Amino acid sequence: MNIANKMTISRIILIPFIMLFLLPIPYAWAEGWNNFVNGLGGNIIALVLFSLASFTDFLDGYYARKMGLVSNFGKFLDPIADKLLVISTFACLVSLNRAGVVVMIVIIAREFLVTGMRLMAAQQGVVVAASMFGKAKMVTQLIAIIYLLLEPILFKIFNTNYPSRAMKIIRIVLIGIAAIMTVLSGADYMWKNRRFFANA
Repeated sequence: MNIANKMTISRIILIPFIMLFLLPIPYAWAEGWNNFVNGLGGNIIALVLFSLASFTDFLDGYYARKMGLVSNFGKFLDPIADKLLVISTFACLVSLNRAGVVVMIVIIAREFLVTGMRLMAAQQGVVVAASMFGKAKMVTQLIAIIYLLLEPILFKIFNTNYPSRAMKIIRIVLIGIAAIMTVLSGADYMWKNRRFFANA
């Protein structure tokens, strides 16, 4: 297995650890652990792990292009790793009331549509790789999630439970851009690959 695909797999492996440091365990015996997860230490670890997983998305593409390691396996696995990372982390943030469920539904709906299109293309022997539009969508989603993970750290540093006006504006703008890019990239995929639906 080449290094680009190893980077992609490492992104998937990091997901349960991100969730571990994001979500409290709903049992009384885990009170000590939950206090850590909800504290500054747990927040920082979750942010670092997610940032590291996000960086592997850059690394696998970098190594694939630089070393000529582009493969059908990588084209197939990379977008799946991206979906798992974004959806699982965003679901945790929704559960923690740090993000809205509507945006999550938009993200999931887009991924179902694009995945369905990829399956139809695969039936015709074509592997659809991520487009530049899709990569831009991924970047905006990662930035928005990183900010949402950063917010509770800022709360603890500044000893407050409420976001400032600037923080609210930043949150709305980043999530809004991510949502818009999610819709536009999905529409772009559907339009550019509409021939697979016509031949279904």
